[in-house]
Amino acid sequence: MSTGRGVRPGAGQVGDRFPRATARTRRFTLGEPRSFTVLPDGSAVLFLRSADGTDPVNSLWALDLDGAPTERLIADPQALLADPGDLPEAEAKRRERAREVASGIVSYSLDRAGRRACFSLGGRLFVTDVSTPAPTEWASGGGVFDPRLSPDGERVAYVAGATLRVTDGARDTVVCEDVDPEVAWGAAEFVAAEEMGRTRGFWWSPRSTAIAVARVDNGPVQRWYVADGAEPGAAPAELRYPAAGTANADVSLWVVDLDGGRHEVVWDRRTFPYLANVEWPSDGPLTLTVQSRDQRTLVVLCADETTGVTEQRWRQDDERWVELTPGVPRWHDGALVALVDRDGARRLVVDGEPVTPVGLQVRAVLGTLESDLVISATEDPTELHLYRITSEGPQRLSEGAGVHGGTAAGDTLVLTAASMSWFGNRATVQRGALEVDVASRASRPPVAPRGRFFQVGSRQLRAVVLEPRKAAKVPDGPLPVLLDPYGGPHALRVVRSRNAHLSSQWFADQGFAVVVIDGRGTPGRGPAWEREVWGDFAGPVLDDQVSALMALAARDERLDLTRVGIKGWSFGGYLAALAVLRRPDVFHAAVAGAPVTDWRLYDTHYTERYLGHPDEHPEHYERTALAADAANLRRPLLMIHGLADDNVVAAHTFRFSAELLAAGSPHQVLPLSGVTHMTPQEVVAENLLLFQLDFLRTHLQGTEPPPPLDRD
Repeated sequence: MSTGRGVRPGAGQVGDRFPRATARTRRFTLGEPRSFTVLPDGSAVLFLRSADGTDPVNSLWALDLDGAPTERLIADPQALLADPGDLPEAEAKRRERAREVASGIVSYSLDRAGRRACFSLGGRLFVTDVSTPAPTEWASGGGVFDPRLSPDGERVAYVAGATLRVTDGARDTVVCEDVDPEVAWGAAEFVAAEEMGRTRGFWWSPRSTAIAVARVDNGPVQRWYVADGAEPGAAPAELRYPAAGTANADVSLWVVDLDGGRHEVVWDRRTFPYLANVEWPSDGPLTLTVQSRDQRTLVVLCADETTGVTEQRWRQDDERWVELTPGVPRWHDGALVALVDRDGARRLVVDGEPVTPVGLQVRAVLGTLESDLVISATEDPTELHLYRITSEGPQRLSEGAGVHGGTAAGDTLVLTAASMSWFGNRATVQRGALEVDVASRASRPPVAPRGRFFQVGSRQLRAVVLEPRKAAKVPDGPLPVLLDPYGGPHALRVVRSRNAHLSSQWFADQGFAVVVIDGRGTPGRGPAWEREVWGDFAGPVLDDQVSALMALAARDERLDLTRVGIKGWSFGGYLAALAVLRRPDVFHAAVAGAPVTDWRLYDTHYTERYLGHPDEHPEHYERTALAADAANLRRPLLMIHGLADDNVVAAHTFRFSAELLAAGSPHQVLPLSGVTHMTPQEVVAENLLLFQLDFLRTHLQGTEPPPPLDRD
């Protein structure tokens, strides 16, 4: 236990060299405190944390704030369950959608008062008091997924398979089920969990007497089969995947009384098929956020919980798309809080009136501090800060250049901070004059990035350049260049956070100048900037990478433009392959990890937002697909893909590989057996770095055989 100001990140040290260390520590995330919840009375903050930087098993902790601040263990999975067994399928899929790399307790639920907490382990349900913790297993039907305490703390609702169940600890009851095997109750459908940020499918009523439940009919969704060629005895996994232009799941919402009655919440589901969010607050009505298929219209509906009749409360239209933002819409002091794109900014509005200024780009609403909303927003896309929305305007809560997050409730603020000045995230709890650091047990990385940040070109593109540290003992002279982008919407790589650049710095220490660039389409620079990629994922994105690289090389003579490589994963993998296909004059080698090679094979909600429906805009899909460029490959290309990937399925790589072969274009493919879109497996994560390094050294550091791999 620790009291007062806790240990700063970096207290632990992993003795392994970087590839092994980053694999063992899941990119140095293990041991960091996370998933904070402030109790309503402000007496404590709950959070998850594992024992150290190589332990993936999270326990549930409390930081008590009344009296001397003290950490207290609420639930230790290893003391509760010696063998957690296999995860329920729904939980395994939820973790994949959330990119969850830890185990143990990865989520938890509280009642309204913060008196009780519940969580699942190995498909079993556990409930404990928070003040005097003694976790006990409650009766359940097994396969427990997404357990949620009722507001009064007397019952837990959870999903098991395709059914929604409720237990009071002694008696377990099926609340919703269907004879149709394609229908599931209470779980988020694929596109909601993967693209909308909605990971749940049921919501308790404030009085704990009813539940709003999503009914998901996957019958209309096409069947795909994901097979692992290394396991010929295993049957392919069946996947309901709504690729662009194909049918989505049919999602409706029902109010189910615990006494057995139920009725449907009614809205025009033909016009607004996407159920983006549901809230059932104690100070407001049952509230739905729905979207049109083209995502150009978002509507907030208030539902009568007794009849299911809905009334429109807010509507937003855009000629391209309406962005979904975490934390809104929501109710606050009887007013509806939402976001609107106005005057070149994403602005917070309360009952339609803007409360944030032009120039401040709102990224999320995080909670309330006393009577004020707390948001995350940015003026410079390389940084993210917390603001308190007061009657006199936004008041910044975070200090220093960095990436900040957190949560707030009552009179207590949890503030997390990452910076180029320290490793990992620092978490601080503030309550009045009290300020307490939450101890981190994360390991200290063996490399310390020292990136130089730039704004270049007429578009003021953000970029960071990482060069070999002195300890790397790289010879003086020009350096081969390695671009390391993501480049797509919803993600930034040029951020003032040391841990964001660990892998890039390691590659730099192997003798490269590593360049990271955020171009058009990335968040933090306003709606117009994000929408410049509408209809074309290829041209603007690739042009920005090239123009920024040229501008940086003009400033730094060590960047050798005769030896330029690029590597990336997911959208970054698509960008890497695109680069060597369309600009071989600039790029001389590429590593494309899990690349989207044909956007018709990617999901509806993401793809159609930016490219439109393929039947209506086939030209958008043609200009962004890689197949037409297969005969143009003149540079070394390595494609890597997990065979168990159910997000960017391996067909992307294998189909494009066949097209390259048919065009007579030599290339390499590395299939990863049993690997999904993530690569948390220790051996895979370690050797994947080394394999990429070997490929890049071979093709960018001279024609002679590459030197022995430096595993430092």
